[in-house]
Amino acid sequence: MKTQERYDKIIDWFSNNMPVAETELHYETTFQLLIAVILSAQCTDKRVNMITPKLFEAYPEPETLAAASPEAVFEYIKSVSYPNNKAKHLVGMAKMLIEEFNGEVPSDINLLQKLPGVGRKTANVIAAVAYNKEAMPVDTHVFRVSNRIGLTNNSKTPLETEKVLVKHIPGPLLPIAHHWLILHGRYVCRARKPDCLNCGISAWCKYYERASKQR
Repeated sequence: MKTQERYDKIIDWFSNNMPVAETELHYETTFQLLIAVILSAQCTDKRVNMITPKLFEAYPEPETLAAASPEAVFEYIKSVSYPNNKAKHLVGMAKMLIEEFNGEVPSDINLLQKLPGVGRKTANVIAAVAYNKEAMPVDTHVFRVSNRIGLTNNSKTPLETEKVLVKHIPGPLLPIAHHWLILHGRYVCRARKPDCLNCGISAWCKYYERASKQR
């Protein structure tokens, strides 16, 4: 099967069977989404959703967060991974939003990456989810699933994976395709034990093809 044919079949299946796919992070504003995505680095969305309600209540806008100390923010987020660094990043991010972006979260990926705690993946998430831009965030699920099912050919880095996915997936579908791959990796194509028997795209999956030949 040619690479583009694999993409077309998988995209068609997801389009028909998962027409609505969204982030599982809870948020109401782009600012809240940015906070949640920063907190979600190497942490589960479930854990982030447990602590953000009180955090958002205490710091509803960049001004209140910028005025806080990292020590105060730490108390709200201490159950997530790397809370000390993330507390510093959140306060620094809020200060930069005020000082350089008039308190507004930018939509440009390069500008977003200037913010403390914001790497390319986080910037792509904000661009895709908040602004519906043609961006492909690559987290651990997207990276792993893309390699496993054959959308990429043993890509070594998230950036390499991103470039391949952007090349083959139609631009307008990139924001939702990001969620297709995340949710598929989270609930079906799990890292340790993929549920191939209940997978809707196994017919076009390289991993399943190899596994079937070994039986």
